[in-house]
Amino acid sequence: MHESPENQSAGVQVDVRVRQADLGRDGLASTIGMARWLEDARIRLRLRRFERHVVEGGFGPFRILLVGQRVSRLAPAGPAGTRVQVHTGVRRVGRSSFTFEQEVMVGGKRVGSGDATIVLAGNSGPLQLPDELIADLDEMQLPATGVPGESAATRLRPERLHRAHYSYWAPLRSRIGDVDSNQHVNFIALATWYDEAVAAFTLNSIGTTPGGAVPDLPPWSYRIQYLGEVTYPGDYEIALTVRSVDTGAVHYELGVFRGSTCLGVADAIGPHGELLASQLPLIRRKL
Repeated sequence: MHESPENQSAGVQVDVRVRQADLGRDGLASTIGMARWLEDARIRLRLRRFERHVVEGGFGPFRILLVGQRVSRLAPAGPAGTRVQVHTGVRRVGRSSFTFEQEVMVGGKRVGSGDATIVLAGNSGPLQLPDELIADLDEMQLPATGVPGESAATRLRPERLHRAHYSYWAPLRSRIGDVDSNQHVNFIALATWYDEAVAAFTLNSIGTTPGGAVPDLPPWSYRIQYLGEVTYPGDYEIALTVRSVDTGAVHYELGVFRGSTCLGVADAIGPHGELLASQLPLIRRKL
């Protein structure tokens, strides 16, 4: 990977080269691959005042928690080796959280976008952001657009937390390779779980025979909220229901459950391919 941060009107730029692991089955960057680029860019941001404050013992101990994110694949990007630019800026700074807004460019064309809401937490819960961090974030504030920005953290409907809301279930077991330095399953790994559930649902719905071609219908957009820690070892279920269908697209609602406890939810939009719009309402009722 090549890193080249620059201060620009569109935020801080980080250059990324597309890796083979970022590609989907169509040979182009997947939505999950783009989520990795957004994470790479956020990790490489330098918050110099805050970092110095932490080193000097002025703040801590704390954990950096991602409580919500959005990623959208807007246009094809790839193949491996393609150079892309990720621009990261700050859209909102609150008392105990802040939101990055990001976009992915290739050759001057916008191919992806996303945002991420971050909380600093101690043992007793969220911590108030220190002045040093707020000063760093203020330097990355994006120009006001006059249009409310999309935030990764949106109001959660209560029914999303209950098993009865969902129609289809895909069992999954956490893997040791999914665990990050915070000792829970990494958010990128969780995103692949949602991808897995959509793939299992489409395979089941189309009725592909064993050994037949697996439909390639991964979502091109995810909005994810993290509600609790997913740990290792553990057996989980990814819940799915079809919220609506429009021309060329399926709108999914998903959740990750351990027993009756919902640990996260996601909204996804993807192609329906052979999942004909006229069939999807029937599929939902049958599951």
